[in-house]
Formats: sequence, C-alpha cells, structure tokens
Amino acid sequence: MIGCAVAYELTRRGAEVVLLDMRQPGAGATQASAGMLTPYLEGESSALLQLGVAGLARYAPFVEALREASGRVVEYRREGSVEVALSDGEAEALQSRAAYYAAIGVPHRFVAGDEAHALDPSLPSAVRAALLLPDHGYVGVHSLAGALLAVAEREGARVAVGARVERVTTEGAVTRVHTDREVLDADVVVVASGSWLGHATIDGVTSEAVRPVRGQLLQLSMSHAPTSRVLWGRACYLVPWTDGTLLVGATVEEAGFDEHATAAGVSGLLSAAFSLLPAARTARFDSVRVGLRPATKDHLPIIGRSSVAPGVVYATGHYRSGILLAPLTAEIVAGLVLDGDASPHLEHTRPGRFGL
Repeated sequence: MIGCAVAYELTRRGAEVVLLDMRQPGAGATQASAGMLTPYLEGESSALLQLGVAGLARYAPFVEALREASGRVVEYRREGSVEVALSDGEAEALQSRAAYYAAIGVPHRFVAGDEAHALDPSLPSAVRAALLLPDHGYVGVHSLAGALLAVAEREGARVAVGARVERVTTEGAVTRVHTDREVLDADVVVVASGSWLGHATIDGVTSEAVRPVRGQLLQLSMSHAPTSRVLWGRACYLVPWTDGTLLVGATVEEAGFDEHATAAGVSGLLSAAFSLLPAARTARFDSVRVGLRPATKDHLPIIGRSSVAPGVVYATGHYRSGILLAPLTAEIVAGLVLDGDASPHLEHTRPGRFGL
C-alpha cells in the first residue's frame, strides 16, 4: 500500500516513476489488512498517535480525489469504532481511557451496562461497558490499492511485477537499482519494501531495522452486516463491510518470514470473534489471509531521506499502521522528493535513528 500510494502521489505531480515489486502490488502485508483507521486505539506512543491523527485527517480528501481520478468505487466509512469490555477489569480500563480522551479533547462516549446494548445491539449479553470513538472508521484495502495503481499507471508509471531488488548503489549523482532482471538509473529511489528491507543492500549495507511480524486475518460472510462500526475487543477486532463481509483480525506472531496460516491462529480468532459478536457464529467462513507486518524497535515508521545514501528515501516500517499512514506518507515523500520540503513529522521518522 505504501509503494502504491507513493507512486500515485508522485505520478500525479508529474514525476516519472517505475514501481518494482517482487509480487503483485498489494499482495504482501496489504492483502492481510482490515483497513482500520483507528489511531486512538493503536497509538502506542505520543509520536505514533500524532502521525495517526494526521493520517486520519487526510483520508477523506485523499479518497475523494482518488475516486474522482480513478472512476472506481473505494469503500470508505467513518461511523466510529466501539471498544468492548467483557469483564469488570476491562470496564475499569475503558473508563480510564475515556478519562484520558476527555483530557486531550478526543470525541468519545463511554457507556456501561445496559446502555452498551443501546449503543450497539449487536454486542453480547456479557458486555460490561463500551467506548465509542466516532471519528474512527475503515477503508476497503483491495479497492484502495487497485485504484492507486490504476491512476499511477494511467499517469505513466511502469510497474515491474516479479522484479526482485538485489542492491541499490550510488554512482556519482545517479542512484542505481540492480534487480534480478535489469539495472535502472534514477534521481531518487524510494524504498517501500516493508518487511523485506533487509533483503537488499543499499550502498553495501544490509539493514536489520525492520523485522516481520506475522498477522493472520479471517474473512467471514453474512447476509447483512450486524453492525456498521469497527468492534475492538481484548483478543480481536472486527470490521464489517457494507456487503456483509466481516473481517476478523489479527494475530501478532514472531514467526520470521513464515507466511503460513495456523490452526491455532484461526481457532483463536474465531473464538474471540464469537465472544465479541455472537451473530458471527452463523457467518460463512471464506478465507484466512496471512501478512508480514514490517515492525521497527520503536514501532515508528522509517520515513525520510537516507543519512548515508543521498539518492535514497525510505518509506517503510509502518507495522500495523500502513493503511492509516499511506496518504500522509505519500504526501511527505512527494514533498521531499519533488520540492525538498521537510515535513515536521520527519522528526519522529528519520532513517538516521537506525543508521540508514
């Protein structure tokens, strides 16, 4: 998703772009993403929260412009998320979170007991409390990636599918990309390789700044969506689409580059989903998807110009926030590459913190 968004933004601003992907674009971690736009639930640090809120603010105009440019349908809904407490301890934790949101001015609504059912009748009888964050939502990942790629190609981007980048070298003022098929010269190379950052050398250096974290995601189908909001529980989250699709995610596993689904992962997600949304028991099981999220040690992405290779710009390491941060990342990278503009957000994401 990050590569597609950057290619889209650069081409629409007049750059000549070649997009290199060892798979089909969008077939890596992107295809196993539920597309949640929930910065207040996943902001593990103040810096990540700032990035997430900035990313969310850009989504509506980003999708609107993309729909107009592509002529495609991109599912995008902002009807909020509901965090659910199924025990007294979880309810107390939710109440503390509500107090925090009140202190920083985040719109929210905390309800307990029977009021939780009034907020969302799909919740289980065991619900103790619920916390609504009305600004949250989701985007259809497959339709988003497809529209980005279609516009980029129409604007002249060349997409090299199945091209494996082996190394990037600096040759004077030229940055050279060596793939298993060809050698390409560029003014700037944007590295958006996700978990596979360490599979290519850049000016002779192989980095371990990003590691893969496996996530398994389930796709279920129902005749109609029992809720219109993202549901978030202790052991899973649920994303309901307008067509009755229900996405259940996601495991967090340190499994290296193993992209296999597991019985334990599927079983655990189903059990958690049934606890959070009882109606899911009647759903049809469609598929399980597996993706490798690109994680950094500080859980912040790596975005910005390389501190050692002047022709290289990084846009990787987004971990669980790749979809949320795609428009913001594309904006930052395009501004940096085409105008030399340094976004204030680069303070938190600079590659130099990992020696890149």
